[in-house]
Amino acid sequence: MKFSLNLSAEPIEHITALAQAAEQAGFSAISIPDSICYPKQADSTYPYNADGSRDFLEDQPFIDPFIQATHIAAVTHSIRIITCVYKLPVRQPVIVAKMLSSIAAISNNRFDFGVGISPWREDFAATGVPWEKRGARLDDCIAILRGLLTGDYFSFKSELFEIPEIKLCPVPGQPVAILLGGHAEVALQRAARVGDGWIAASGKVEELSVMLERLRELRKQYQRDHLPFQLHAMGAEAFTLPGVAKLQAIGIDQVYLGFHDIYSGKKDQRTLQQKIDQVHWYADSIINKQQN
Repeated sequence: MKFSLNLSAEPIEHITALAQAAEQAGFSAISIPDSICYPKQADSTYPYNADGSRDFLEDQPFIDPFIQATHIAAVTHSIRIITCVYKLPVRQPVIVAKMLSSIAAISNNRFDFGVGISPWREDFAATGVPWEKRGARLDDCIAILRGLLTGDYFSFKSELFEIPEIKLCPVPGQPVAILLGGHAEVALQRAARVGDGWIAASGKVEELSVMLERLRELRKQYQRDHLPFQLHAMGAEAFTLPGVAKLQAIGIDQVYLGFHDIYSGKKDQRTLQQKIDQVHWYADSIINKQQN
């Protein structure tokens, strides 16, 4: 089992120390979320918290994921960096490909790209992207990223995009893993069909087990079950050794740990030192004992 420290809405002045503490403590990765903006009025429902509201996000500091990942790469040496998840369809894919290839190259291939569809209609409105056909847009974006990250000349034409023959330089020395988020059937299908892995936003072991079984069925159906496939999940189960064992037993190979429940809407009152102490406590109590 691998362990990722989830740096969600952390104050800018805490990011460097927490990233370095996680690397020193033995975490395998740092996971960073994506939030574009906070609209004054919103009708969208968030699917991963109890009441479906987005109130918990107001006034929370979210650094752009690529900028945050670049900073973390510069102050660490070996720990991996994962976006969980980057709202890809509301961005222009060639620009994303350029940023993705750059961070992958400059971090010495330490970057995994977790992507998904934003649940907020307001994100699409703010960026001038139609809400309709968002699933097809995500599929096209993934295909464009994969084509451009080869370093060869690549062109693309679909109903939504038309890209002339171009190539990028530099490109990473190895393929960037693209991990798909989402719990709906269509999201599981997409992860099985085009993904290098899947990220579960939340869920109890029993719920995750059902989704993982469905993923296995779909990967066989798409004849991709022979390929490497990462399975990542968040959740309270990972705060005990028996809980970690349960997640591992159903096939989860990496868990994301957050020590503050951002969904609660309560202000995080912990000092930086208290956060660092929690990182080392978890490493001593769970990571080291689990590995031994």
